[in-house]
Amino acid sequence: MHKALCVFVTALSVATFCTAAGAQQPPKSGSINIDTGAIMTEEEESNYELLLELTAAFNAHDLDRIMSHFAEDASLDMPRGSKPWGTRFIGKDGVRKGLAMRFEATPDVHYGEARHWVSGRLGVSEWLLTGTTREGRKVEVRGSDHYEFRGGKVIRKDSYWKIVE
Repeated sequence: MHKALCVFVTALSVATFCTAAGAQQPPKSGSINIDTGAIMTEEEESNYELLLELTAAFNAHDLDRIMSHFAEDASLDMPRGSKPWGTRFIGKDGVRKGLAMRFEATPDVHYGEARHWVSGRLGVSEWLLTGTTREGRKVEVRGSDHYEFRGGKVIRKDSYWKIVE
């Protein structure tokens, strides 16, 4: 049997056994993530809704709306920079500065073809970023943001881009 199928069958068997044995299952809100089909807990549902709201706020170019979802001690790692993590901005004011740079560099930036998923307090958004730089160069790049949440706020946003050559 294929290794991945063996792992799945084993996990399914353990879950079935635990349910049959009367083990408590984690509470579920019953909401289903439309991108993955996964049943989400209340925390995951809230974090998923936050990702949807952030995408809408980014596409509206509403920096105040975006920043209302970030914690005071948040951090932002941009995909470009002199370090392996790109350029890091720390604290809400720093994050605002880093995100403002995105709108300044590409005034018509748009995040399309978005997909989101969450697992507990972690989330991922995939997207196709399109726009035109101030110099007139067209931009089209696939990327993703890895998020960490605490208390309904973003505490970490780490952005990744495919390199177009």
